[in-house]
Amino acid sequence: MIGYLPEGEDGRGTEGPIAQSLALRLVRECLLREPSRAWYAEELASVLRTSKPTVYRHLNKLKALDLLEEVGGAADAKGRKGYRLRYGNLARAWDFTEANAHNALKRYRESVDHLQSLIDAAVKSAAVPAPAPRATSKEKR
Repeated sequence: MIGYLPEGEDGRGTEGPIAQSLALRLVRECLLREPSRAWYAEELASVLRTSKPTVYRHLNKLKALDLLEEVGGAADAKGRKGYRLRYGNLARAWDFTEANAHNALKRYRESVDHLQSLIDAAVKSAAVPAPAPRATSKEKR
């Protein structure tokens, strides 16, 4: 998952320190194993044998990529938030991420084009030659 999982030497992360990384374990052992399941931070911390703050750091990275969605705590008597792959499907979650990235880049392009038109207009107005200075009374003599 581009931008989240570190890439191994072979690009797959199937062995060595990458395979043991918490990032890969979170995705492989939890989110991909049961993609439509809502996972609570406490459960993830227990399964991954790490702290809740560490789990939240990884969850926030995946949320920032729009790959995770929060599942409200209505079904949970404790009011906790659960997290799962968006739409319960990695391919559909990635489609959502791609669409958001495309829209953001389109908006950036529109902003850049607008700024460039303002710059061009300012340069054009500055390029208009100023009227020639009038001769002073001393120069007339």
